[in-house]
Amino acid sequence: VEPDDLERLVSLNNQAVPAVPPISADEMGKLIQAAAFSRAVSRDGAVAGFVVCFEPGVEYDSENYQFFERQQIPHFYVDRIVIDAEARGGGLGALLYDEVAREETRRGLTRVTCEGNLQPPNPASLAFHHRMGFVDVATQETKGGSVVVQLMERPVA
Repeated sequence: VEPDDLERLVSLNNQAVPAVPPISADEMGKLIQAAAFSRAVSRDGAVAGFVVCFEPGVEYDSENYQFFERQQIPHFYVDRIVIDAEARGGGLGALLYDEVAREETRRGLTRVTCEGNLQPPNPASLAFHHRMGFVDVATQETKGGSVVVQLMERPVA
């Protein structure tokens, strides 16, 4: 992810709400800076998607990241993966997850972890993650009960 990508990442992210939380440019910059790994993918010369991941043992206040931290397994947490609505189904999400798997292996981690919304529902994301080899491990209420997520993991590829 390059600094020039920030505006586009914010736009893609906020178009995907409520599947991901809304974010400002300042917050996105801080998120990318704090992350262990971030990648953008382009289609037709424009950023069409991105992924942001955190490694274990960092101070990150995400309720979902903290769930996996409590499990005490060496995991690579996908904070968000977003693909432009017009580019979905074209393999960009799988391409980003290939990059995540390579980085996971390089770091010696044993699981990729993530979540998808059950409430508000995001069945497309849940189906995509299951196709990518993720299995359900738990559900969790977040944001004071306004969001319910399916927590998932995928062993190292």
